[in-house]
Amino acid sequence: MRILLVKTSSLGDVVHQCPAVSDIARHYPAAHIDWVVEEAFADIARMHRDISEVIPVALRRWRKTPLRSSVWREIRAFRRRMARERYDLVIDSQGLIKSALIARLARGPRHGLDSTSAREPLASRFYDFVHRVPRELHPVARNRLLAAAVLGGEPGSLIDYGLSAGTVPARDGPYVVLLSMTSRPEKLWPTERWTALARALVGRGFRVILPHGTPEERRRSEAIVAGSPDGEVPPHMQVPELAALMKGARAVIGLDTGLLHLAAGLGVPAVGIYGGTDPARFGLYPGSDAAGRTRDVGSPAAMPATEEVLGAFGEVDCA
Repeated sequence: MRILLVKTSSLGDVVHQCPAVSDIARHYPAAHIDWVVEEAFADIARMHRDISEVIPVALRRWRKTPLRSSVWREIRAFRRRMARERYDLVIDSQGLIKSALIARLARGPRHGLDSTSAREPLASRFYDFVHRVPRELHPVARNRLLAAAVLGGEPGSLIDYGLSAGTVPARDGPYVVLLSMTSRPEKLWPTERWTALARALVGRGFRVILPHGTPEERRRSEAIVAGSPDGEVPPHMQVPELAALMKGARAVIGLDTGLLHLAAGLGVPAVGIYGGTDPARFGLYPGSDAAGRTRDVGSPAAMPATEEVLGAFGEVDCA
């Protein structure tokens, strides 16, 4: 049995696809499962134990320089790779026109969301078989329901992300990772609340570590730990390094971003700070082995106070 999954982006969406991958592997234990994913998020797919081959695609980068000859060479190579294998199942769980077109490049019966379920209804026209999945459900539940519909059954009770973080770096004493970065301004939590949170955690005997992606995020992280005797802003890290860092943490506290959902998928105690998104729809969704180890605080109507976040940390730290 050869199966191709298409879920290209973003980081959080790729993480949310992982339990469905585990479901498919349990249904077909000997299956060869490949995954088409944006090159920036390919490391997440590689972390899943049941993925045989990751097929990177670079739509985001290609769009920036569409006339370069090197881009067209890469596109031709990608098309050849997609046509190389014959698959028994091709499953596009993204429901976008771009992902549906990628699925069309593959050889094999193509499954996807119907027009009432897909984010872009026109995508459903490119599949051989379509399936209805309620749009109001959490992305993890939607992905699992689609996989179950393709396989002809129902999702089981076990939620397994199947992710491995690699070697956890050795550090002196317990630490908490704070994820203060986000690409959406409406999700940002006030710097003064982060600062108060960092000082409170240091006062409880934890070192606080604030990763970053951009220079602006680095400056924000440095402002948060300024004057803290046990705060750290590490050099820029790639996703595998961040995953290992988070895996060794006492807890991860962060905004609603892909990295926080990765922490939850790795089974790390996690607290989600919500403001621009609804935790009822996009809250942390831990695996069965980490049930009770996550908390969501805040809502689209009100950002949480520092005390609420600390209270939630106390709950997951004791779970």
